[in-house]
Amino acid sequence: MAARIVPFGLYAVFLLMTQMVGWLEPSTGWPLLSGDTIRLWLYPIKTLVVAAALAWFWSQYDELQWPPNLPVRHLILTTMAGILVYLAWVRMDWSWAMQGAPSSGYNPFAADGASGYLLAAFRLCGAAIVVPIMEELFWRSFVSRYLISARFETIPIGTFTPFSFLAVIALFGVEHDLWLAGMMAGTVYGLLLVQTKNLWTCIGAHAITNFALGIHVLVTKEWSWW
Repeated sequence: MAARIVPFGLYAVFLLMTQMVGWLEPSTGWPLLSGDTIRLWLYPIKTLVVAAALAWFWSQYDELQWPPNLPVRHLILTTMAGILVYLAWVRMDWSWAMQGAPSSGYNPFAADGASGYLLAAFRLCGAAIVVPIMEELFWRSFVSRYLISARFETIPIGTFTPFSFLAVIALFGVEHDLWLAGMMAGTVYGLLLVQTKNLWTCIGAHAITNFALGIHVLVTKEWSWW
């Protein structure tokens, strides 16, 4: 259980720290570093910490046997799902489907000099590699099975029950600022898992979505998507 919860928990702690910087900055003045600078550099630290946790627990992820050895049909479904979620996501930033006020997003090039390129690389790699593995292990490997049985490891990957399927969609949506887009993505990834019974397909689709979104952000400079 810890192997699937700890990386996600660490990620959540860093998200809270990022929020706290925003809350405290007006009252403290941050004499040594600006709040924006701290937020910029928290992301690569978060990425490295979560990646280290995944590496530490890797031998316990029986559902991630390597190599994945996916059939061609599953590879096609994975690619289609990832692209579909990206195309829908960038059209679902409606104000009523958003938690809180719109964010200015993450602009790595707010940092001086070459640091912006380093931060952009961390952001892209973190979003396209670390986040998909961490989130899919938590939501669609752990939570979806735990809602069926506390002995979740006895439940085959991709087992469908209406309650677990819908609950994970709802919780996955609440995790994201764009809650409706999050629910849409959770639905697509969940259906993909039910169809393929392989967590790698969800990780792959999630990675494609996040990579495409990252390229979109870097090309358009619409930082709010990050």
